[in-house]
Amino acid sequence: MKQRVITAVIALIIFIPIIIAGGIWVDIAAIALGLVALSEVLIMRKKLLVSPEAWISGLGIIAVIAPDSWWNWLPSHLNPWYIVYLFVLLLLLRTVVSKNRFSFDDAGVITLSMLYIGIGFHFFIAARGVSLMALLYALFIVWTTDSGAYMIGRKLGKHKLAPHISPNKTWEGSIGGSLVATVVGMAFWLFFPIGHFNPAIMIILTLLFSIVGQFGDLVESALKRYYGVKDSGKILPGHGGILDRFDSLLLVLPVIHLFGLI
Repeated sequence: MKQRVITAVIALIIFIPIIIAGGIWVDIAAIALGLVALSEVLIMRKKLLVSPEAWISGLGIIAVIAPDSWWNWLPSHLNPWYIVYLFVLLLLLRTVVSKNRFSFDDAGVITLSMLYIGIGFHFFIAARGVSLMALLYALFIVWTTDSGAYMIGRKLGKHKLAPHISPNKTWEGSIGGSLVATVVGMAFWLFFPIGHFNPAIMIILTLLFSIVGQFGDLVESALKRYYGVKDSGKILPGHGGILDRFDSLLLVLPVIHLFGLI
């Protein structure tokens, strides 16, 4: 527990000034986090971080994460997703050159990881581009969902939520975490409103975002269970890897964008 607290404090000391500063600092941080998260998937997949597929996917995820303003130099008839697709084509070409030592399945896993991780961190940048409060709204929902679920689950949890994927999670903790997040998220929204919805709609949306965040947690738990690892990485002592810390946010931010709040 002491190690977890120390890691959390150090991470926040670094993280908070970056999101307050915004701009290029957030862009760089999001890309760095995305690259580390992708490397965690590659390691789980038993791929070398100096392999051609690692370099191709690393450049690909940078293209996915990069803010829209980075692509102003492209001709008007080209969409940034064409650039991303070029890296996917290179991964497919790698299956041929490697004579299937790097397989179509490998290319599929890495492409999906580029999109899953990259789109989440792309909207991390987009949220900060809207305002600091928009990003904090998303962060508070994720953090309070996790904390509420943990505390309420420990006190009241009896019915397992997904024992085959994450045996410690309970329905009581899940419901309690979402309720806590909805209360905290709405309190934050009342002081720092974002979007154009009325309070009743925002209550529903905040609850929805909290539930989506829990699905994000379960998705990453399923990934780790499939590869037989406890944590996605070891970069954050006591907390695991970057995917372990940002799994919920990677799903929440695109859904918040879907409703036009970022």
